[in-house]
Amino acid sequence: MEKSFILIVDDNPEVREIIHVLLEGEGFEIMEAGDGETALSLTERTDFDLIILDIMMPGRNGYQTCLEIRKNSNAPILFLSARTKESDKTLGFSSGGDDYLAKPFSYNELISRSKALIRRYQVYKGKDDSHPSHTNPAATANAHPKTIHFHHLEINEEKEQVFSEGNLLTLTGTEYAMLLLLIKNQKQIFSAQHLYEAVWDEPYYYGANNTVMVHIRNLRRKIENDPKNPVLIKTIWGRGYRCD
Repeated sequence: MEKSFILIVDDNPEVREIIHVLLEGEGFEIMEAGDGETALSLTERTDFDLIILDIMMPGRNGYQTCLEIRKNSNAPILFLSARTKESDKTLGFSSGGDDYLAKPFSYNELISRSKALIRRYQVYKGKDDSHPSHTNPAATANAHPKTIHFHHLEINEEKEQVFSEGNLLTLTGTEYAMLLLLIKNQKQIFSAQHLYEAVWDEPYYYGANNTVMVHIRNLRRKIENDPKNPVLIKTIWGRGYRCD
């Protein structure tokens, strides 16, 4: 299998070196950037499988950098930050991040989160067939690329593109994976735990419910005609979410 490329973005060279050594030891190819501008330049020239992004950086901060990266890349973004308030995490997810890890972090958790994000991204990009999706059989009955029509949405699985009334939508890898899972399993109710474990491909943890909620909200903003009154992804109170 081809090596995965990871971009580490942090203004602290010691932090970059630690993460570099850790992930290089796991077999990943690593590139570094000390600021947001350098990171944007690198993402324009290289297809990364994961971007690890600090938030508090001089100049363009992590949130701003993430928003710009999302204009040309759907690679998963893992935020690293000493800011641990729920509002900080929400802002990170709202700007296009896929996961959030608080500093100081466990080395094992960093490696685990990184591998999970890369694995999920590669599975949905068709680069890795060794990790089947955690869905019911109906979700994988047809492995061949096809076009899915759902209300005003059209999904091209081969190109991983989602159109709304003919207009191409810009979804993150997490949003695409979540939407595809729900649409392929219409009428099935997914709890926050089920969604998290299926899409993030890692065990559910305390606080993951908010992670799922923010991603659902972001997804609704992009696919619903009226996000405040969603008709594509419905909330089944006390139980979870489903597509009808």
